[in-house]
Amino acid sequence: MTEATEIRYVEPGSSWWPLLWGPGFALLGLVVELTTPGPLHLPHWPVLAVLLAAAAVPWIRARRRFHSVTLTTVELTVGGESLPLDRLVLPEAEPATRAARVLGESSTVPKGKTEVPLLLRHRAESDTTAGTGTVVLAWARFPEALRAELAPLLRSE
Repeated sequence: MTEATEIRYVEPGSSWWPLLWGPGFALLGLVVELTTPGPLHLPHWPVLAVLLAAAAVPWIRARRRFHSVTLTTVELTVGGESLPLDRLVLPEAEPATRAARVLGESSTVPKGKTEVPLLLRHRAESDTTAGTGTVVLAWARFPEALRAELAPLLRSE
């Protein structure tokens, strides 16, 4: 019998409200045009609003994919990378993170996020370093909340 997967922590990476930036700028441009002397370009402003909103969609989708964090009872997904929880260990002491690999298919922790160091257990039992773990960096906007949800799910080492 398999255990039901429960979502314990979610950061979506981006909301959809940036879609309103383009129409908001277009509305501001229309108001400026209506309150100042000069020619009116009334049909252009709705077209500009739609184009700017459409240009925001790929940006929002990319942020939702590559800047999201999801923790379930079986895996941690950081950006575009998922790891089963049985491969992760929550370190008791803060490990050195200078040369640690950043999870999520990124070379650095995204702006506005804080690193959460974890130990990654090696897969192969025959590996001579099995059990020691490699330091990897998960990240979250609210790292203490992520650590609080990870603590009961991961064993400490």
